[in-house]
Amino acid sequence: MEMLGRIRRMHGRGKKSEREISRATGLSRNTVAKWLREPVEGAPKYERVRRATKLTPYHEVLRQALKADAHRVKCERRTARALHGEIKAMGYEGGYTRVTDFIREWRRGEGQGVLTKAFVPLAFEWGEAFQFDWSEEGLVVGGIYYRLQVSHMKLCASRAFWLVAYPSQGHEMLFDAHTRSFAALGGVARRGIYDNMKTAVDKVLKGKGRTVNALRRDVRALPV
Repeated sequence: MEMLGRIRRMHGRGKKSEREISRATGLSRNTVAKWLREPVEGAPKYERVRRATKLTPYHEVLRQALKADAHRVKCERRTARALHGEIKAMGYEGGYTRVTDFIREWRRGEGQGVLTKAFVPLAFEWGEAFQFDWSEEGLVVGGIYYRLQVSHMKLCASRAFWLVAYPSQGHEMLFDAHTRSFAALGGVARRGIYDNMKTAVDKVLKGKGRTVNALRRDVRALPV
């Protein structure tokens, strides 16, 4: 409404022509003429007409790919470059920028609902599994500050846990932490869940593949 009033004042009081008003406001002459000659109850609203582009036939393909990736861990999601390569193999002849614009718009709109609904259910049976990891904590002993490595073992079903502190994360500490934690918790769960710690995993492979540390393999082979 402010621009509409300004245009009419420039024309009525200032006696300016449509051409002069167009130059002063940056609006087209057709727009200025329309606002001056036709009764307008409010400021005109413009809607950009969506025209078909080279990417339009591939919108649904991209939507399905983005929805699928939304339920994957971040490191396994396809990049915009990868998606561009996939639709290009299907016959897409447009530019890469159109693909990134579409992905950005999808994430701001429809993607928000998909991402908020994505979750991994965590339900465990009694004695099914435990989680193990390390953390680094600070402790002052006799006025001297030390950095300690603390082992964390937690039962997935009951959430009961046990902590043990060590000077480092060596294999001796790893095995001792398991022994003490199992004894404190009253038993050994059927499987353990580890977060790729160096004392247990030498190399992280694609997907769920892992190269288990040699010492860990030897320990697992020992009879219980």
